[in-house]
Amino acid sequence: MLKCLLTYNPCPTDYSKAGLRDLSPKLTTIHPMPFTAEELRLEASRRAGKMSIQGVQAKLSAKLEPSKDRLSIVDVGGRYILKPQSALFPELPQNEDLTMHLARLVGIEVPVHGLVYAKDQSLNYFIKRFDRHGHSSKWAVEDFAQLAQMTRDTKYNFSMEKLVGILDLCTFPVIERQKLLTRVIFNYLIGNEDMHLKNYSLITRKKMIELSPAYDFLNSSIVLEDPVEIALPVAGRQKNLTSQNLLNYFARERLRLNQNVVDDVMSRFQDIIPEWKVWIQKSFLSAPFSASYMSLLEKRCVVLGL
Repeated sequence: MLKCLLTYNPCPTDYSKAGLRDLSPKLTTIHPMPFTAEELRLEASRRAGKMSIQGVQAKLSAKLEPSKDRLSIVDVGGRYILKPQSALFPELPQNEDLTMHLARLVGIEVPVHGLVYAKDQSLNYFIKRFDRHGHSSKWAVEDFAQLAQMTRDTKYNFSMEKLVGILDLCTFPVIERQKLLTRVIFNYLIGNEDMHLKNYSLITRKKMIELSPAYDFLNSSIVLEDPVEIALPVAGRQKNLTSQNLLNYFARERLRLNQNVVDDVMSRFQDIIPEWKVWIQKSFLSAPFSASYMSLLEKRCVVLGL
């Protein structure tokens, strides 16, 4: 029995009807991309100058064509971002897709996403762009580097303490501070140590300014040789963080959240972690990476008393 590339549930084909429904009720499957992983990386390199979604990891703009049951690569008008396998770091698409599922389970807003095969049977990650709506409309989105007047080159030259102040631009800052705490705890638990300024952003939807849906969430710690624990230092630290640093100092003192709010955030993690472990085990990660993911999660849970 195969597993659905969208839900991870047992399925006689690559995609279940339930999984496809979130993408389009007209889809019956998603055909493999007509490229190998290497060809997709080459396509990303060729098209980089034509796109606004450039970065270290190869990315392509794509559109969904339900009538043809496929994702097609495009230069303009794409509603999806496609990330092929990396030539440097193994299993990033499987890693990011799993991590985004875990984020959704704990209540973090995430766009529709999933996996699709290439013609060489390598897996590619795709995610729907959250800044598009309607036929041709866009939500206003500004990342924290822009808001802090920093650049791509200085996106690490900041701190979590300074980052908190950006939330004062939101319509309801107290709500966004709680959401930020959830994301910080989440990324610590799953080993995402690359949350720099460009991986946070604010979105304006229906006259409300709030944190954008999550993006670029993955367990980077299991693929890097000497990872830190947090990209932007908190209490002057990037490694060997403690519950004192994250829950007492950052949550209570810097985010100014009361103990009941902090306890509520942590209880949600406490309740969902058993389900996380099931998802890690049934994910498309290889056995060694799945074991590494699980091991890191368990160690971080101990640190936070979960």
